Amino acid sequence: MNDLIQTFRAPDAANLPGVLPSLRDLFALPRTPQDPVTGIFLSSGDPTAAEICASAGFDYLLVDGEHSPLSLESIQAQLRAIAGYPTLSVVRVPANDEVVIKQYLDLGAQSVIVPMVDSVAEAEAAARSVAYPSVGLRGVGSALARSGRWGGIPGYLPRARETITLVVQAESAAAVGNVEQIAAVDGVDGVFIGPSDLAASMGLLGEQTHPDVVAAVKHVITAVQAAGKFVGVNAFAQDQARDYLAAGADFVNVGADVALLASGARNLAGAFRQ
Repeated sequence: MNDLIQTFRAPDAANLPGVLPSLRDLFALPRTPQDPVTGIFLSSGDPTAAEICASAGFDYLLVDGEHSPLSLESIQAQLRAIAGYPTLSVVRVPANDEVVIKQYLDLGAQSVIVPMVDSVAEAEAAARSVAYPSVGLRGVGSALARSGRWGGIPGYLPRARETITLVVQAESAAAVGNVEQIAAVDGVDGVFIGPSDLAASMGLLGEQTHPDVVAAVKHVITAVQAAGKFVGVNAFAQDQARDYLAAGADFVNVGADVALLASGARNLAGAFRQ
């Protein structure tokens, strides 16, 4: 990971100098089963928490704009805090909305996860949102935004899309049924599986480790890899995370900053109570 960051910061790099790497670049590096790609959610909205987590050694940190009380300003502050460390930043947008996605990209998000993508049409809409015309419909404002370093990156506009990773989230029974077609959409780089919402859509609310849910997750893993795309899954339980890695998942989201804080605080308080 350190080598990847240094390569992208080199003045003679083949990439766009000034633009940090994205998930696609991380998965282009050789990995071993003993060195899986792991990361956690950032849900607190606090840039200090983001920096602490960035120093911990995760491959990526996933800033969660869907389930967390985050503003555009707080997301940008977290991206800046992470940028000083050899850890990739990933951002989940709150909805598959072209205006929202444009704003997050302008903040400098290089890897974007779009939630609740159930169909080919929704995957195609997400793909259009991350690309400038004529391929897509992203609004042009790079001279005003961190993404293009306020006009400081020569050649940014024609090459911006090649620097961005788009991940769509499969988290419903409908998405599982359409996964082969969704993964085949041009412009979709990878798929992230959300077992909690998937379980709910299957009538198994709160049972994300139910055998039927696990089987559906593994079906998605197999189908996405067959399409030549990368695939990840959310799994806070370490045994479940390792099981999904063994099943072929390219990355696993193994926790959240707020969950770590809550667990640590409760354990410490409990240690002094009988």
